[in-house]
Amino acid sequence: MKKVMLKTSLGVAIALASGQLLASGFALNEQSISGMGTGFAGRSSSADDASTVFGNPAGMSRLKREQITVGGAAIIAKSKISGPGSSINGETDGDMVPVVGVPMGYYVKPIDDHWSVGFGVYVPFGLVTDYGSDDAARFWGKKSHVEVVTFQPTVSYAFNDKVSIGFGPTFNRIEGELGSNLYNPFPGGTQGEVKIKGDDTAVGYNVGLMVQATDRTRLGLTYHSMVDYKLEGKTKVSYQPLGLDANKFDATLKIKTPESVDFSVTHELDDQWTLYAGSTWTRWSRLENITVKNELPAGTNPIVGGAFGSIVEEQNWHDTWAHAIGASYKVNKQWTLRTGFSVDQSPTNNHDRSPRIPTGDRRIFSLGAGWSPTEDMTIDVAYSYLWEEDTKVNNSTEGLAANLKGTYQAKYENSAHGVGASLTYRF
Repeated sequence: MKKVMLKTSLGVAIALASGQLLASGFALNEQSISGMGTGFAGRSSSADDASTVFGNPAGMSRLKREQITVGGAAIIAKSKISGPGSSINGETDGDMVPVVGVPMGYYVKPIDDHWSVGFGVYVPFGLVTDYGSDDAARFWGKKSHVEVVTFQPTVSYAFNDKVSIGFGPTFNRIEGELGSNLYNPFPGGTQGEVKIKGDDTAVGYNVGLMVQATDRTRLGLTYHSMVDYKLEGKTKVSYQPLGLDANKFDATLKIKTPESVDFSVTHELDDQWTLYAGSTWTRWSRLENITVKNELPAGTNPIVGGAFGSIVEEQNWHDTWAHAIGASYKVNKQWTLRTGFSVDQSPTNNHDRSPRIPTGDRRIFSLGAGWSPTEDMTIDVAYSYLWEEDTKVNNSTEGLAANLKGTYQAKYENSAHGVGASLTYRF
């Protein structure tokens, strides 16, 4: 059995969802710093360095030298929270997202005029939110920390100097912790704690096509597959009013990360200017709900059994589109400047949005630069600023859970800064 511990409340939210990161849902965009500089426009049609392993594996055929790209990005988010807050107690002070680091690393080796091989290690999905111990949101989602790390061996084949394809299986490791508090209305009673801690490994794949349509225009299409995870472990309950103290039950939790399709165009206006455009569709509608199923022993108290047999939180996410445009200017042989702008839909809806997923539609402005002091080495840096439309969270429930969680109403104003740097070395 995969080792997992699930600590859940009576009808509490168990959801994988986004902190204030630079992509919709709980997806991350930061798999390439050179791509970050253009707002990820042209991600599947550029192939500027070894990060094309993720952007479009077919692009490896355009890299004529063996090379390695390593780097990382940091996300610094800020949230202003206002409104009534919790019907029980607590404050709404915001800034529940700590600084987040996103590492990446890639390697590509051309074999001959047709074949290239490579591999990548990157983080395609992740979230982190951490409300304070006195925050009004703690009964609906005190802590969320989920990370997916992917290892992708990849191969590409160029049919000729116009058309190439690429494919790579992905081996994905998910680890996470989600938590909430339980309210104890009795004098002197301690609050309960709610956590889910788990991990799993599952397999998916990425496939890409790249076409040099004209001497100056290149098209790219990349498909990132759905990945299906199953966590097995224990539900642990500790709540004084029901006489529960670290009770454990066998449990299962299933979650799917969605497939996506990225199409982009790269067009070289002249020897200095290059324009980029792209669109990404993501099938977030796979996330209809999050369900924890528990195997309760015979003779379980009916109140406990009714609450813990199956714990469900509705999500009802919808499919999303993201669109981006960008440009780069080659100042000279050493320097390239970049900029980009993107819009990104949120998959959440006004009815089911929770403190774990307080996000709306996004706008992102990006700047970047590449410096090549020699033909063998390039250093890329990038900066992005994200701002979201104001969103509202209005959570309530019925029955016993209403006494444990109360209601939560708040308005979120979210923004984030992203900074990144990478090094590419060619052998």
